Amino acid sequence: MKLNFLYPNMQKDIDLVEKELKRALTGAAAETTSDAALHLLEAGGKRIRPMFVCLSARLSPDADFEAVKNAGVAIELIHMASIVHDDVVDDADLRRGRETIKSKWGNHIAMYTGDFLFAKSLEYMTEIKDVAAHKMLSHVTVELSTGEIEQLKDKYNFDQSVRNYLRRIKRKTALLIAASCGLGGVVSGQSEADYKKLYRFGYYVGMAFQITDDVLDFVGTEKELGKPAGEDLSQGNVTLPVFFAMEDPFLKKRISQVTEDTQAEEIAVLVEEIKKSGAKKAEDVATAYLKKAVATLDSLPQVPELKPLKQIVRVLDKRNY
Repeated sequence: MKLNFLYPNMQKDIDLVEKELKRALTGAAAETTSDAALHLLEAGGKRIRPMFVCLSARLSPDADFEAVKNAGVAIELIHMASIVHDDVVDDADLRRGRETIKSKWGNHIAMYTGDFLFAKSLEYMTEIKDVAAHKMLSHVTVELSTGEIEQLKDKYNFDQSVRNYLRRIKRKTALLIAASCGLGGVVSGQSEADYKKLYRFGYYVGMAFQITDDVLDFVGTEKELGKPAGEDLSQGNVTLPVFFAMEDPFLKKRISQVTEDTQAEEIAVLVEEIKKSGAKKAEDVATAYLKKAVATLDSLPQVPELKPLKQIVRVLDKRNY
């Protein structure tokens, strides 16, 4: 999903963030740490979070792009750290179509690489002087960690509530995107009222983004996803399409029998069933969140620079990979 076409300066902004990310991860005292971190960086990624930092900051004509760049790098480093740790917990061998750090270097190197990435994000945050930015990012990082623990606790728990799921994806995904938008507003000197609206916009987009990811885990191909389809289910992560599919008591009984020992053939059969019965309903929930995101943007000053954020919502509503 490429979004750089939405704003003329977007590629320039993201290229500067990408260059700084590479500089940040090069030359660590432990060479293996740099090698592992750069391995993940070079695997690519959407860079959604720094993109939102930049687009939100561009709403202000007085934005200091050095501060904006540092905020974007800090946000992306936190995201990278979280997925390195995720891959250890999930015992994942592929990420973005490439071997994971855990798979290539082992669990110990992966965990310390994740810690290194978190620490580097703190370095970049020290360059941002506004206390509101630090409060925002520290809150989100704590919530992210809580979400990871909740996901571990709820693995293979097919009796958990939808509320549990929504709270979990809020913590694991939505709040970091919310912080991306809010930080862009803070570091560019926008009013508290406006950067809080940007934060709220990011939250709605983040919820829709994760729900769509969870749908794609059932309707996408391994080539599109960079990982096997149905991997969430096989790892015991109960997502919104599964909740909707389990409204059928017979299907719930079959899904509830999934364990870490369930064969790939059975997972494949269940993926097809969930695709038919739960995917569309989950997509509708994602669309409802995007409508709330648009309503939030409509409450902001209607400057021309707001247009790319509105276009992103339309693109996300049609996202299929």
